[in-house]
Amino acid sequence: MKVFVIDEQKCNGCHNCQIACKDEHCGNDWSPISAPQPLTGQFWCKVDERTVGQTPKIRVDYHVSRCNHCENAPCMAAAENDTVYRRDDGLVIIDPEKSKGQRAIMEACPYNAVYWNDELDIPQKCTGCAHLLDAGELPHCVDVCTTGALRFGDYEDFADELVDAVVMKPELGCGPHVYYLNTPKPFYAGDVYDPEADECIEGAKVTITRGSDGARFEQTTDIYGDFWFDGQELGNHELSIEAEGFLSCTKHFDAEESLNLGSFPLKRDY
Repeated sequence: MKVFVIDEQKCNGCHNCQIACKDEHCGNDWSPISAPQPLTGQFWCKVDERTVGQTPKIRVDYHVSRCNHCENAPCMAAAENDTVYRRDDGLVIIDPEKSKGQRAIMEACPYNAVYWNDELDIPQKCTGCAHLLDAGELPHCVDVCTTGALRFGDYEDFADELVDAVVMKPELGCGPHVYYLNTPKPFYAGDVYDPEADECIEGAKVTITRGSDGARFEQTTDIYGDFWFDGQELGNHELSIEAEGFLSCTKHFDAEESLNLGSFPLKRDY
């Protein structure tokens, strides 16, 4: 079984995969696997960009979405006359000739990964570049990924890594064959300073205690007085700051997203 593995920590948002998909499929007829993809309106491989946090503590996350070539593909169940089928390698293909007028195929996809071609009156989606695979090549999107964020191959080759992988909307029971590694998690950041000297405080001990289970995370501020806790969970937390020669500081917060907790002025302990 072939799978896509996407390491979101390695994705830098270059959009090479998205452009490569257009290059491979727009204006090219790969029947009986796929008809030409329209120039606009369809993204069989799509890079979404999301800015999280608040200025000046922000981060840009990238997410690559595509057909998941599901084990229990809803599009297959919605299709008539075996229009949607699974290849021996696991890729799910919509027959461009048989699918004419079958809008239900598009509507059945819970991932919005199947598009409707108004001109041809057919549903379309990622084919995993099956025509290239048959020629012994990689999917074009994978071939152009310069960071190694996007990979493709046999499940067995990635089995050890996929222990820590996630799939999109697992609660649907579709059994996606697209796996994600290092998906972004919330962060909490801020800075500590001495208002009397108008200077950043380096080396302050910053502790976050998670309300749900009491887990503690510690850091020390850098030369700019900054602290940054990555890989966190949402919910109630307590932040405490300690620095030699200063009074300690405590803050409670309830996070629904990544947060810039702001600047913390510490009073001198005379």
